[in-house]
Amino acid sequence: MEQPQLNQTLCDFIRNSPTPFHAVANMAKQLEGAGFLRLDEAEAWKLRASGKYFVTRNNSSLIAFQLSNTNPLQHGLRMVGSHTDSPCLKVKPQPELTRLGYVQLGVEVYGGALLGPWFDRDLSIAGRVNYLDSKNVLRSCLIDFKKPVAVIPSLAIHLDREVNQKRSINQQTDLPPLIFQHKGDGAVDFRAIITDQIQLQYPQEDVKNVLDFELSLYDVNPPALVGLNEEFIASARLDNLLSCFVGLNSLLESAGQADKLLVVTDHEEVGSSTAVGASGNFLTSVIARMNEQLYEGTSESLHRLLNRSFFISVDNAHGIHPNFADKHDSKHGPLLNAGPVIKFNANQRYATNSETSAYFR
Repeated sequence: MEQPQLNQTLCDFIRNSPTPFHAVANMAKQLEGAGFLRLDEAEAWKLRASGKYFVTRNNSSLIAFQLSNTNPLQHGLRMVGSHTDSPCLKVKPQPELTRLGYVQLGVEVYGGALLGPWFDRDLSIAGRVNYLDSKNVLRSCLIDFKKPVAVIPSLAIHLDREVNQKRSINQQTDLPPLIFQHKGDGAVDFRAIITDQIQLQYPQEDVKNVLDFELSLYDVNPPALVGLNEEFIASARLDNLLSCFVGLNSLLESAGQADKLLVVTDHEEVGSSTAVGASGNFLTSVIARMNEQLYEGTSESLHRLLNRSFFISVDNAHGIHPNFADKHDSKHGPLLNAGPVIKFNANQRYATNSETSAYFR
């Protein structure tokens, strides 16, 4: 794929993936279009050599793998991993706030978010909703309001003269966004708003009762190529949808005879210690099932397979900011558009050592 087309396709992918659920749904659609067979963790698998498969967990993590006719016990698996989540503001379970004629939403900060840029933005809402239909069947769907429906307005400088000298943000009181004005006396029901949105996006659905949801705010400003020569990509969620996009396209376009696997997991921004995070058993479970059906199926063959495999964890690196160059080691500052970055850390925060680095180079 040519670079301009690649950049535009990346921007389209990010714009259409406001949450991890949407990112996984978009990746699954691409995989199915490329002939990958969807597997279900709860069902029996029938894997075949040269097959192409993928499986999701919680609809926010995904593993896809392409098999060959070679013996992976001799060559191992070639694996790439990244994460689907990004820092954001999540809507609280009971979010309705009505104050002075304004209706606001209670939100909670997810991950290591830089809070200042969330102010004065055109914000929308997206995520997963679980509900009962008219037959009392439990269902779920993805929703995306798409248009600006919320804003977190800054306080006017006339009322906060020292804002440019010092500013602290109270996450509980300063972040609730405005969603509309309320002139009546009745209570506001956010679940009724969600129900209307489901029926707008899925007219065939008969929603009886919204039970729960996982919704996030996001900036509707689309990704863009920035600069006189369009050298830069400016977008929310580059960390780490960029790596998901690159990993997926690498898998779809790869040649060669090695068995290849892509894993993208949720919850990296909050430590990965969940059933769908990188510290969970999703990847080990899938590899164990591959070993049982395709390889020798023994504990020894599993250890041999893992020992001969290679895993690249792909994430974003902080390029040198020209206004804050002193924040980087003078000899180790990543340069934009100068190629991949290999991350090292003496305290082993990254898995890189001289051997794996040399192999990657």
